[in-house]
This record gives sequence, structure tokens and C-alpha cells, in this order.
Amino acid sequence: MSSKRGGFTLIELMVVVIIIAALAGMVLPRVIPASDEAKKNIAKGDLANISTALKLYRLYNSVYPPTGELAKLMDPAGPGPYLEKKPIDLFDKSHTAYYDYKFIGDESVPPFMLTSRGPDGQLGTQDDVKLDE
Repeated sequence: MSSKRGGFTLIELMVVVIIIAALAGMVLPRVIPASDEAKKNIAKGDLANISTALKLYRLYNSVYPPTGELAKLMDPAGPGPYLEKKPIDLFDKSHTAYYDYKFIGDESVPPFMLTSRGPDGQLGTQDDVKLDE
């Protein structure tokens, strides 16, 4: 009877690890940008919902909320709330900041600007996501 043990040699295991690392190196660079694009699309959808909520707010209150006060859309007083969830920016690293809202004036079309920070997490940079109306 032979007492030879079955199993993998160290070299076989290292070859498998190298192959897995090479595959991961080819796949990951393609997956990471796709998640940023998905977040951008979600942010655009969120901005469209906020735009609708702002218009409803104006319909019932005859004015838009002041700049930076998206929290008013969550106020259940009156016919609100106008949004079901807090308008937290997906790209905010702290996960606490709302999308950026600026009231421009009733003469402008649209009378407000809505912006997401974009993949770099900073407002005012080239990768910001803006609402296109």
C-alpha cells in the first residue's frame, strides 16, 4: 500500500494565484468606471425628482425655497413632504450633505440650479453632475 498524500504542490497553487491576479487586473479597471457612470445616472434621476419637488413646493407656497434649503422639501407641514427621502448627494464622502441647490430667480428658466458633486466629491469641478432641463 502506498502512503502517498494527495494535494497540490506550492507551484501549482502559485500558478492559480497568478492567474486570478492577472484576471482581476484586467477586469477591475473596466468595472470601477462603470460604477461611477451608474452613480451619475442615479444622481441625474435624483436631481429630476428634486426639480419636480421644487416645482410642487412653489405651486403650494407661491415661492421657491431659499438657496441651500432643500430640507424644506422634507417638511410635512402643509401639503408636504414633497420628497420621500432626504436628498443626500451620492458623491458626498460623509454621506450627509444634500445636493447643491441655488435659487437663481423667477425670471430664469429653470429658476434654480441643482448640482451633484460628481465622482471627485467636490463641488465646482468639471465632473459635477448638473440637471439638464
